[in-house]
Amino acid sequence: MPRAEDAARRVSETWRRSRRWVARRGRAVAHRWRSSLQLRVVASALAVGFLAASLLGVYLSFSIRDGLFEQRVDRIELENAAMAEQVRTSFSSSPATTTSDLTTLLTTMVQTLAVGASSAQDFLLLSGPDVSVRLVEPATEVGLEEIVSPELRVATLASDGQVLQSVRIPAEFTDSDASEPGVVVGSTVEVPTIGTYELYAVYSLQAEQETLSFVQRILAIGATAILVLIGVLTWFVTRQTVAPVRRAATVASRLADGHLDERMSGSRGHDEMATLARTFNEMAANLEDQIARMEELSTAQRRFVSDVSHELRTPLTTIRMAGDVIHGSRDDLDPAARRSAELLQTQLDRFELLLTELLEISRFDAGAAVLDVELRDLRELVNRVVEGAAPLAESKSVFLSVTLPEEPATADVDPRRVERIVRNLVVNAVEHAEGRPVEVEVAADARAVAVVVRDHGVGLTPDQLQRVFDRFWRADPARARTTGGTGLGLAISLEDARLHAGWLEVTGKIGEGSTFRLTLPRRAGIRLERSPLPLEADQGVTNLPTGQIPVVYPPTGPTPTEIPDLEQPGVGALDDTTAVDPKGAPTPGPSGGGARTEEER
Repeated sequence: MPRAEDAARRVSETWRRSRRWVARRGRAVAHRWRSSLQLRVVASALAVGFLAASLLGVYLSFSIRDGLFEQRVDRIELENAAMAEQVRTSFSSSPATTTSDLTTLLTTMVQTLAVGASSAQDFLLLSGPDVSVRLVEPATEVGLEEIVSPELRVATLASDGQVLQSVRIPAEFTDSDASEPGVVVGSTVEVPTIGTYELYAVYSLQAEQETLSFVQRILAIGATAILVLIGVLTWFVTRQTVAPVRRAATVASRLADGHLDERMSGSRGHDEMATLARTFNEMAANLEDQIARMEELSTAQRRFVSDVSHELRTPLTTIRMAGDVIHGSRDDLDPAARRSAELLQTQLDRFELLLTELLEISRFDAGAAVLDVELRDLRELVNRVVEGAAPLAESKSVFLSVTLPEEPATADVDPRRVERIVRNLVVNAVEHAEGRPVEVEVAADARAVAVVVRDHGVGLTPDQLQRVFDRFWRADPARARTTGGTGLGLAISLEDARLHAGWLEVTGKIGEGSTFRLTLPRRAGIRLERSPLPLEADQGVTNLPTGQIPVVYPPTGPTPTEIPDLEQPGVGALDDTTAVDPKGAPTPGPSGGGARTEEER
């Protein structure tokens, strides 16, 4: 038994290896087929050539076969008709009357035909049904009557002329060791004083068969030669065409990598490929000039923004100090001056935020932004952001919910930048939620961590989705904002995500809300292939009777609507189970709309 099991395992392992090898070879061939235009063109030309040569060869083979057969049959009919007439004349002029004389006459006639000038191979005389005296039925070969079929005998007796039938002549009746194709021709002759006899002549078509085989071999050799010629010509022509295109693709790839001094060779001449090379080189030169000018302009713009931002720091600090003094003594001012002091303080805050974000953008543009990486749990960062956004959500009657995994969602990230990304997404979602719930969800897998922020507010059109990360762009510039945004938040968030080698994606539909998803690799060097969270909203979660999504905790955790406090033991790990009351309905949140703690309730 152990030996049988070992043999079975070896057979199974061999079969698995064979399948893997076949699969690898198949993938390699498929990749080669998809990646080589020259291979596809040559293969297509060979396939068309093979089909054409096959059809032409079959047509010519059948035509030659039919022609050889018809010519041979025509000669056989003429020859056999003359021979049958000669036999009839010999029989009618013969004086034989006795049985022995008639037997000798029949035998002599068959021998005479065999040594005559006829091209027939064998002869046979068979007595008809009306013969009065049964005599010997002479033949040139013993057993030759087996070739003559009953159908041929019936047709021969019923016809006044001659009847032909194609047969396969057995090897014992041929000069070779193999059977041959042939024709049996039957006719009737009258034997004196006896009656009607059937005369059969066997004609071999082996010569015509050899001629046909020779012609078919020539056609096959010619078709093979033509196919080889087609393949070589197609390969040569496509090589002349594909090689410049391949060089152009290589040069274009080098240009895309930043090697702007790359140029195509083969620009001399006046043919199409030389024209392509010259045009491509001119395009590359113009592109290099344009990029150089754009780089100079971009450098000047970045320097201008950076210099202006830095230069404005000093006067802004002075104005801020004066504004703080005025704002601090606003209670001693008249109402108009008090309102002016409050407006001055608000606009100074926006001005300072704008300068900060402009400096951050200038660092990204200059390539000076670096990561201060730490191993952090995204649940902690998200909780901190949600706690900070809770007052804004409560003021807008927006129910803010968080769903966190039970396991830690740790990753090597810059906590300041990740927290800024999540804060921008949450604040934007609250601003555009139109009083509807905002959901924040965190998940992780072996390669990545993800944060999804979903609202059910005004949503985004397809055109707005294309521009949502543009600098200084807003979906609705006329819309009143309470947070004083600058239009740079999402642009900075996108740059922060790229700095982490992550993704920041958005989807949405007008009137149904929008969803932002941040996906980051857990470790440096990991290339993202998928996200732990889907980008589309789960419609089954948003259709709760109250329209509110509770913060989800483990069964042993705090109340479902409480934002977790990471300082408390046992709090901070969330699962995917929606809390329900004993009647099965979702546990509603506070009526005020914002997320509240247990003490506030």
